[in-house]
Amino acid sequence: MSVLEKRGAEPSGQTPPAPDDAGTTNATKTAAEPSRPGRRGLPLILNAVSVVLGIALWWAAAAAGFKLPTPPEVVSRAGTLIADGTLGEDVLASLTRVLIGFGLGTAVAVPVGFLMGWYGIARGLMEPWIQFFRTVPPLAIIPLAVVVMGIDETPKIFVIFLAAFLACVISTFQGVVNVDRTLINAARVLGARDAVIFARVVVPASTPFILVGMRVGLGSAWATLVAAELIAAQEGLGYRMQNAQLYYDLPTIFVGLISIGILGLLMDRILLLAERKLTGWQERR
Repeated sequence: MSVLEKRGAEPSGQTPPAPDDAGTTNATKTAAEPSRPGRRGLPLILNAVSVVLGIALWWAAAAAGFKLPTPPEVVSRAGTLIADGTLGEDVLASLTRVLIGFGLGTAVAVPVGFLMGWYGIARGLMEPWIQFFRTVPPLAIIPLAVVVMGIDETPKIFVIFLAAFLACVISTFQGVVNVDRTLINAARVLGARDAVIFARVVVPASTPFILVGMRVGLGSAWATLVAAELIAAQEGLGYRMQNAQLYYDLPTIFVGLISIGILGLLMDRILLLAERKLTGWQERR
């Protein structure tokens, strides 16, 4: 008997698995189960249903006498603002401020969080100031920013930067602190130096925390935008909404709110996609 025939033969004293009631083995039954591809599209369907229900409730509230514009009125005002170029200019101005402030805040928060989590000296020096400024709302910094930095774009971007930085630095710090010490000790036993441990163990393990902090920081950046654009702004979604408030122009206010929500949602989805790509090794429910 050849080697292949010996490998394919049944071991002595063992019998093949008994078939179940349907006449198939458990392994065959498992392989025959469908992958249920429809489950993947279920969240999108639920999201669409949620949006439709939300618009229906909004329309019903406006029809019931609440001081709300109807969806057609908001769509009409959006069309007018798009046609004269106002909405495009406001979106570009606000998006530029958020991207610059959020980008700078994240770029500073990640290394600071790593330093605080990895080096005890850096943590002792920086943590009191981080915790201090976390208790001070970024909006409260606006008067100081105006006095120190003037009324151009710098103070607007600074308060957005501060909001994104404070949200991301704490998450990064927690990511480094929560790295399993067993992994670090195992790497040291194998002869890895600190630089290798940091690059091959700490950074990958902290990536999910960093991305969550970035998503929170992005939300904080958009939340700070409206107040930031009160600083002598001449364009921007927040400026347009504040200007519309003076004339009780509710449709324009709603256009600004919806624009901010859509832009923030799209940017959050991009970060979520990056999170899934960079943390594919992480177990998910």
